[in-house]
Amino acid sequence: MPGVVNVISHLCCSACQSISYISNVIGSHFVVMALSVMKWLVAIVALLSQSSGATLSPTPPMGFNNWAAFMCGLNESLFVETAQSMSKNGLLAAGYNRINLDDCWSTFERAPNGSMVVDSEKFPRGLPWLTGYLKSLGFTPGIYTDAGTKSCGGYPGAYGYEETDAKDFSSWGFEYLKLDGCNMPTGTEKEYKEVYGKWNGILSKLPKPMVFSESAPAYFAEAANLTDWYSVMGWVPEYGNLARHSRDIVVFNSTLYWPDITGWDSIMFNYGQEVRLARYQKPGYFNDPDFLIVDHFDLSLDEKKSHFAIWSAFSAPLIISAYIPDLSAAELEYLTNKDIIAVDQDALGLQSTLVSQDGNWDILTKQLENGDRLLTIVNVGSSTASYSVSFERIGIPDAKSVAVKDLWTGETTMAWGKVTVSTIPSHGTAIFRLSPVGRSFGAIIPTGKVFNTFSLSTLSATFRNVSWANSTGDDGQIWQVKEDSRLSPISNPSQCLTEFHMGEVGLSRCNRKFGGQQWEYLYSGNLRSLNSKECLTESATGGVTMQKCLYLDNSQVFALPSGVEVLKK
Repeated sequence: MPGVVNVISHLCCSACQSISYISNVIGSHFVVMALSVMKWLVAIVALLSQSSGATLSPTPPMGFNNWAAFMCGLNESLFVETAQSMSKNGLLAAGYNRINLDDCWSTFERAPNGSMVVDSEKFPRGLPWLTGYLKSLGFTPGIYTDAGTKSCGGYPGAYGYEETDAKDFSSWGFEYLKLDGCNMPTGTEKEYKEVYGKWNGILSKLPKPMVFSESAPAYFAEAANLTDWYSVMGWVPEYGNLARHSRDIVVFNSTLYWPDITGWDSIMFNYGQEVRLARYQKPGYFNDPDFLIVDHFDLSLDEKKSHFAIWSAFSAPLIISAYIPDLSAAELEYLTNKDIIAVDQDALGLQSTLVSQDGNWDILTKQLENGDRLLTIVNVGSSTASYSVSFERIGIPDAKSVAVKDLWTGETTMAWGKVTVSTIPSHGTAIFRLSPVGRSFGAIIPTGKVFNTFSLSTLSATFRNVSWANSTGDDGQIWQVKEDSRLSPISNPSQCLTEFHMGEVGLSRCNRKFGGQQWEYLYSGNLRSLNSKECLTESATGGVTMQKCLYLDNSQVFALPSGVEVLKK
């Protein structure tokens, strides 16, 4: 489709150049006809451009942003130096092809005509020159603004100037917009939706639509009631291509701002937010846990590699914020790992979800486009250790043997019944691509935790009872979601989660004819019974009950394993 748009656009431009000459030769009647054809072609271009919006960013963006490393200390030299370095050190060749300016690129006042004014001390040759230079090296440039009256750094916001700013950004050569959410007039969820929706409409009508990075969810992520957060997360995929859902990741001089938070703490906090949100992700829209802080001063190499591997397992944007020319050979080696980047850029765009957590180990899985399975093992404990994950937990219970590719080393080995990894260091991550031996794995069953995304309580099975509990990693907390919409703990796969009478919930022998064992997972996060149309609930006393489905209520929003069908209704 983009190729068709380009061809028609070229025809339009060629026609424009010819009309003046032809009118002198055969008269004004031809001009009227030509202009009519031109309008028709332009209409087609606009229609095709809008319809191609869903494929504007089919895989998560990769590139560079200055904020976490430099904050307001940005200038022309930084971006020129960064681009030159990325074009030589393998990052551009590996796919990191976006270079984005963040806050503080303008002066503190708008021009008399309402336009933003570029800070000429920081950018003496102007932003059109910079975008042209970046494009000449093979990069796509991006820019920042804020949806409110002022940016987070105190510079002019775009509120009330949306069309002016969008046209300026486009005319300056930018093709990516990060829209922050500081200083909104009222700060309500409704207002954010109106303003971000307005931006979506404006950007989609530009001559060249921009990739749209939204920050709205971050402003609702840590409320005592998460209803507004869930609501915002529900609409950002319709407006943009990625959305930053929680806190900024720590900046380089983080001790000035967060003296008690380490780089690893920050990574794991955003990770903890991301694992709640897999149901929203799809090709063309990606949850954004924020930048890769590659050169943050207090991260070990193992922690940096884990950061990269986990974000890739999420199919999250890979936007580096670091001083690129000083990256070490070891850092460049992991950042350009083709096998792990391929996982991040997988065409299915699925986000890995939690199989289990026990305080020392987090296990995540997802399906890949060619039928392979991804297994990610994160050592969140304090010491080096070994770990094994059964095929059943990986979601391939029928497989006898599989080919296991270690994505760090590139080595492939065979495994029978389980995948074992030895000597994973503290805060290290093992990441494997599992391929079937023969035609297929057999049945692939979405398998993992079912947990409340507010309280983080995990659905737990003990004999025929179910309860909400802290995560222990036991088999009773790991659920198979079967093709016929039934849920069974792997501790007792012949028993299914069952809705009984009077709102009671427990386990009973699986029976395809029993409607009380069939469930549907909604985009809202509700797990709804097909029998009663009521929703699974964590009661005020911590019990597992069925109640009337509520709107994005803390007690009824759950995360389920990757691969479960999500119904948008």
